[in-house]
Amino acid sequence: VNRISMGVQSFDDKTLAAMGRGYTIDEALRAFELVKRYFDNAGIDLIIGFPGDPCRFEFKRFADLGLRHCSVYSLQNERGLSDVPDDNVVLDRIRDAAEELKAIGLERYEISNYAVPGYECRHNLAVWRGEDYVGLGEGACGRVGLNRTRGVRRGSGVAYETETLTPEEDLKERTIFRLRTREGLDASRFPEWRETLDRFVAEGLLTRSSTVYFLTERGTEVCDAILAEIV
Repeated sequence: VNRISMGVQSFDDKTLAAMGRGYTIDEALRAFELVKRYFDNAGIDLIIGFPGDPCRFEFKRFADLGLRHCSVYSLQNERGLSDVPDDNVVLDRIRDAAEELKAIGLERYEISNYAVPGYECRHNLAVWRGEDYVGLGEGACGRVGLNRTRGVRRGSGVAYETETLTPEEDLKERTIFRLRTREGLDASRFPEWRETLDRFVAEGLLTRSSTVYFLTERGTEVCDAILAEIV
């Protein structure tokens, strides 16, 4: 293991308690300081959009301890929580987080991930570049060759369901998600995508260099809608 990430989730003690986390932000800082004694490449995870979270960012306190990586995710409200902020509020908070992370030297290399240059997560990049990866445990997803897997609970253990793609489906899937990264999507193998991609360029959601397309800042906020139209 050459990188470790802590799921801090929020910088607000009341929000952490509401999430069911058994720690305060000061305790998370002390834990991160301990982690840094053994791992130079250490990062944190944050969730945006939990009800009542003031989203008071304290990235600098972690940066002073040597923060190298940060993942910023929007809440997936699977528990049916009430008073969840609307999408516009969440997007504003994600923009604020991105600006503060940039100010302390963490650059956005994928929609939800930021890192000091040279400390990008190789696993994250492997997933979005379309490389093979193994997922172990309940809910974990993986892909090897033409097979996609997902771990599901069966009794007291975990079984792995497998879906096999055609070679064309596999190539499209491995190609399209590169758009999420700052490396961009090379559409040279799929000329049928070009008309749709060029329309998004005209709308200011993408930029283009030859056959490679990149998200603009606004494009990062609607990437899923862009991908849905392409395929």
